[in-house]
Amino acid sequence: MTLAVILGSAFGSDQKESKGGRQRDVSFEAMTIDTRFGQAEVHRVKGLNKEAFAIFRHGRPHRFLPNQVNYRAQALALKSLGVSSLLITSSVGVMDENVPLYTPLLVSDLLMPENRLPDGSACTLFDAPSKEHGHLVLSEGLFSKALNAESARVAKNADIAMGDDVVFAYVGGPRTKTKAENRYWAQAGAQVNSMTLGPEVVLANECEISCSAIVVGHKYSVPGKPNPPDGESLAETLVSSKEASERLVYAWLENAQSAKFANHIFRFPS
Repeated sequence: MTLAVILGSAFGSDQKESKGGRQRDVSFEAMTIDTRFGQAEVHRVKGLNKEAFAIFRHGRPHRFLPNQVNYRAQALALKSLGVSSLLITSSVGVMDENVPLYTPLLVSDLLMPENRLPDGSACTLFDAPSKEHGHLVLSEGLFSKALNAESARVAKNADIAMGDDVVFAYVGGPRTKTKAENRYWAQAGAQVNSMTLGPEVVLANECEISCSAIVVGHKYSVPGKPNPPDGESLAETLVSSKEASERLVYAWLENAQSAKFANHIFRFPS
């Protein structure tokens, strides 16, 4: 039962992970996988006690804007590798003043009402008639309850403090939102948002991969709510987000148990 993670802007370099008071090298071995939607770069995670994979959604080094990511190729690449459970990470803007910055948060639900990819096409792998196409039926939601429980268990065992679960809004980039748009998404029930994650969890579910998501807020998008001190750049806030989630990602890869896919694809009889 193979695990994988999708990593965002805050990740990029090989890391030194501390475990039991010692340092251990964790590195990433790149490989290219061909899919019918193009090529995807996937990294085998080296230095753990099991086979696991990672995708750097923006490339490594960072070179793709959110609207340039080939989400469908990445999803099919994970399916071809036999990935059964996936952890998706993202640095997010926070639209709820009660949600803390720099604290890992589990995502409980998604707001993505138009279900579209950045190019405007439907967010689906079923783009043409085939014997494999069908309707993704959300029996329990896009985020696996069992896998989210595993993520919470791993965090607790690693002594990593987690905030409350949040509702995530996918707001496509590459531009940031206006104040009116921030108010709109908050009134719709979203607490955090980013320009990624939404397509990834939808497409992974179409591949029948169980998903959990952990996000970390790096700025507030709340009128009147102060952000980090003046002069702190976006890059610096992303580093703070990375420090809050990095240890959790490695603990998850090494210790999480795969969860059975609880949704299903409804296919009409041929």
